Amino acid sequence: LLAGKPLIAYSIESALASGLIDRVIVSTDDAEIAGIARQFGAEVPFMRPSELAGDDSPEWLTWQHAIRTLEAQDGSTKIEVFVCVSPTSPLRSAEDIDNCIQSLLEDDADLVMTVTPAARNPYFNMLVLDSQGYARLVIPPDRTLHRRQDAPQVYDATTVAYAARPEFILNANSLFDGKLKAVIVPEERAMDIDTELDFAIAEFLLRESAART
Repeated sequence: LLAGKPLIAYSIESALASGLIDRVIVSTDDAEIAGIARQFGAEVPFMRPSELAGDDSPEWLTWQHAIRTLEAQDGSTKIEVFVCVSPTSPLRSAEDIDNCIQSLLEDDADLVMTVTPAARNPYFNMLVLDSQGYARLVIPPDRTLHRRQDAPQVYDATTVAYAARPEFILNANSLFDGKLKAVIVPEERAMDIDTELDFAIAEFLLRESAART
């Protein structure tokens, strides 16, 4: 539960609020998660195989499985755009999702993903250490930089939303195999919950937002 609601519910609700998504489907191997997903309005037309549900299972393969399974179940329906909204980014908006889909439909990209401006910069304050513990910049700039603002802008990848062409997913091994575009989302909507601290921060932001409204 995040701020009193199942974490997955936030992703389902934002997908249902999208103006461009026709079906909201949850892929899971867990009966309890499937039940919660249906309770909040998602479909669960198949269960994910256990070999694609481990901690080390590549997410890309779960996307491929979902596409193949859905098209096999309904041979008359062709998926136009495949969208992924991860449960670990509960602060996204439906607008973030629609911006990714719209960008894909308007361009020749294979996949559109969300990014947010990075707090650290490999040209200025991100370091690697050699075997003796000596530090150097990840990407040495071609001139001395005295302020981070003078370095090239870099972005963090987020799990807010991905929109992709199904044929690309089925024929590639990763999202970086194709022509990739990005939609920028603000930091306050880009949080990806990986740790207990992330969870606590997300809960604080949700409660603050609820208190203001």
